[in-house]
Amino acid sequence: MKFSLFVHMERLNADQTHESLYREFLELCEIADRGGMHAIWTGEHHGMDFTIAPNPFINLADLASRIKHARLGTGTIVAPFWNPIKLAGEAAMTDIITNGRLDIGIARGAYNFEYQRLSPGLDAWHAGQRMREMIPAIKGLWAGDYVHEGEYWQFPSTTSAPKPIQQPHPPIWVAARDPNSHEFAVANGCNVQVTPLWLDDEEVISLMGRFNDACAKHPDISRPKIMVLRHTYVGTTEADIEQAAREISIYYNYFGAWFKNEKPITQGLIQRLTEEELAANAMYAPDAMRKNNVVGTPDEVIGRLKSYEALGYDEYSFWIDTGMSFERKKASLEHFIADVMPAFAS
Repeated sequence: MKFSLFVHMERLNADQTHESLYREFLELCEIADRGGMHAIWTGEHHGMDFTIAPNPFINLADLASRIKHARLGTGTIVAPFWNPIKLAGEAAMTDIITNGRLDIGIARGAYNFEYQRLSPGLDAWHAGQRMREMIPAIKGLWAGDYVHEGEYWQFPSTTSAPKPIQQPHPPIWVAARDPNSHEFAVANGCNVQVTPLWLDDEEVISLMGRFNDACAKHPDISRPKIMVLRHTYVGTTEADIEQAAREISIYYNYFGAWFKNEKPITQGLIQRLTEEELAANAMYAPDAMRKNNVVGTPDEVIGRLKSYEALGYDEYSFWIDTGMSFERKKASLEHFIADVMPAFAS
C-alpha cells in the first residue's frame, strides 16, 4: 500500500494570514516528498476559508519545481464548475509542467454554499450528472478532434491544446460513495477515491465492498486502483493524542456547519460555534474521533493501516487538514513518515 498526503489550507478564524497558510502548505508538501510519500493531493473550493483552494492546478504547478519525486494530484476538481475544454487544457498544461506527474481526481462537489455561488440552482444529483458527462468529454478532447453533444455541454470538433505528456491521458480518479458512483468509475476505467469521513472502519469495509461489487460487474475491465482518505494523527503521548481528537472533533463540527449552510458567513469565515453547539454533536465527539479516525500511537496507526491494506486498498492518503497548529501537523506527519511508513516498506 502506497502513502500520500492530502492537504489544503484551512483556517477556522482570522488569526492567521493567507500568505503564512500557503507557506505552511508548501512546507508540509516538501516534508512529504522528502519522506518518500507517493503523492500529494490538493483540492478545489471557493469562497470559504475552511478549505482555501480555488484552483489546484496553480498549486500543483508551483509544487512542480519544489517537489522532486511525488506525484501531484487534484483531490478533487469539482466537475460542474468547469467547461470540459478548459479543464482538459489546464490539466494537460499542468501535466507538462509537472513532467508527467499529474493525477486528476474529479468529484461532483459537496457544499451547497459553493453551488449557490458558482452555479445557482445546482443540486448534488445534477452535479453528479455533470461529472459523468465531463469525464468522457475530457478523454475525447485529449484524443483530439472530438465533437460533444451532451445535456450540459455542446461544442464542435475540438482538440485539447496542449495535450498531456502521459498517454493516453493522466490517471483519472473519481470520488465515489454510493454503488452507482463506483460502477461509473470502474466502467469508465477510472481509479476510485473514497473517504469514510467521521465514520468508523465499518464504513471503510463497506466502501471496499461497493468497489469490489463494481469490479465484479465489469470483469472485462482491468481492476482500477482504490485510495482511502482519512484524517490521521500520529502522537507520542495519550495527552497529545487526546488533544488531536478534540481538534478533529472541532474540525468536523465546522465541516457539518458548512455542509448545512445555515450559519452566517463573514469574510469567508462561518460564525463561531459555541461550546454548547460543539458538545451537541455526539457523532463528532472527541472520543468518537479518537476511535473512528486513524488517531493514535505509531503502533496503533500501523495496526489500522495493515487492516486497510489487507482489505485491498492500494493507497492510503493522510488527510492533514484539522484546524490544529502547523507545529502539531508537522510533528504528526514526521512521526508518520519515520515511525509508520517503514512498517510497509516491503
